[in-house]
Amino acid sequence: MPEKIPAHMKAVHEKAACLYDSYFRKGENQHQTHYCPGCGHGIALKLLAEAIDELGIRDRAIVVSPVGCSVFLYYYFDTGNVQVAHGRAPAVATGLKRSRPDAIVISYQGDGDLAAIGSAEIVHAANRGEAITSIFVNNAIYGMTGGQMAPTTPLGKKTTTTPFGRAAHRDGHPLHVSEMLATLDGPVYIERVALGNVKQILAAKRALRKALENQMRGLGFSLVEVLSPCPTIWKMDPVDAQRHVREVMTSLYPLGVKCDRTAQAQPLPAPPPAPALDELPRLLRIPEDETGAARHAAGNVDCRIKVAGFGGQGVLLLGQLLAEAGMDWGLEVSWLPSYGPEMRSGTSNCHVRLSTRPIDSPLVARSHVLIALNEPSLRKFLPAVLPGGTVLYNGAEMPADATREDVASYALPFFEIADQEGAAKAGNIVALGALLEATGVLPREVVDHAMARVVKSEKWLEIDRRALLRGMEAVRRMKTQSAKEPCHA
Repeated sequence: MPEKIPAHMKAVHEKAACLYDSYFRKGENQHQTHYCPGCGHGIALKLLAEAIDELGIRDRAIVVSPVGCSVFLYYYFDTGNVQVAHGRAPAVATGLKRSRPDAIVISYQGDGDLAAIGSAEIVHAANRGEAITSIFVNNAIYGMTGGQMAPTTPLGKKTTTTPFGRAAHRDGHPLHVSEMLATLDGPVYIERVALGNVKQILAAKRALRKALENQMRGLGFSLVEVLSPCPTIWKMDPVDAQRHVREVMTSLYPLGVKCDRTAQAQPLPAPPPAPALDELPRLLRIPEDETGAARHAAGNVDCRIKVAGFGGQGVLLLGQLLAEAGMDWGLEVSWLPSYGPEMRSGTSNCHVRLSTRPIDSPLVARSHVLIALNEPSLRKFLPAVLPGGTVLYNGAEMPADATREDVASYALPFFEIADQEGAAKAGNIVALGALLEATGVLPREVVDHAMARVVKSEKWLEIDRRALLRGMEAVRRMKTQSAKEPCHA
């Protein structure tokens, strides 16, 4: 009879508590992840999950996963999860940590993600010493997207984008991320580990735990690079893939600690507390009489405005002023700029929405109001104005072949009017005044308050105030001269 093993000596293999009991994405195979047999991601995630459980930080942990083989982490980790765009995990992790300093923020990225499209994000996050934990899984190839060369792919390695092998003169040398980041002053701890055998796996877990403990202590940036097998894309069986990690990957990327300043590192300063909600009006410099009563005074508003013209005509500033004034008036607002690369004379337009209801999209495909500061913009966007809407055009008259009977149109030489006030550049503000008088969507006093906040020069603020009044007066005269009343947005 075999000798009975005492209970305290038994090895227990079980799923970490911070992993979901089942993975509903998999349909009938809810006990399985999406990883290929022999993939190192499964091991790395298990080690991370165990470390989270052992440190008791599950309720504080936020895992940030980008595009790549890590894309479905939110199906596996029963923690906070944020899915981000390709390469942007360090940037989003920075925002999360700064807004939630009590959280343990973990970015989890592959080599195609972190070392290629995300190289700027990881370099600057490390250089700033952001108090996040970065896990960098390096299998030296793009896995999910079909086996393209990654920045870490060895020389001579054949991939779908290097069918004759990676060549230094054409494709550059493999990027040693850990060594590169270790030259910076910001990181506290950087170590490279591997998943080539049991001994390496145990060392990897110790490194992951230390990186998390650094964040718990309030220290700065930590990164653990994990050399990982990728049997499917490497076209190896799992045993050979693990041997490849031990014998090939570690010779190109030596294991070990590349940077460890934990002994002398001091906890980062605590960020100032977030302001109370009732403090926001004061911080935004919104007068008390324009906050609580503003939304009620605004009534039921849904105004979609398109402002368009050449670069240099103040299109974006006009839209910004509308959005700022809308916020002061207690409305939901959005402002979406669109412009070409030219500083002057290129195309420029912006989408502005003002509403008493939550805004579903900042895009203005069909507008209630079109402000066209040049003829090409008028011709391009006039067809998208909703019936009953308002068109404000920078010109002495509307072009004969660019008119509509089902909208109220006002043609005014905005920049000529502004020139009479001493600065033709204020033509956009004349157009803003015309908009206020034509639609009544915002009170002049609220727009004036927003201008005082946005326009920093006292000289220009005075010019803009006069220009705003001139635009309102011009439309008022047109109303009295015409029997046709404009439709309000």
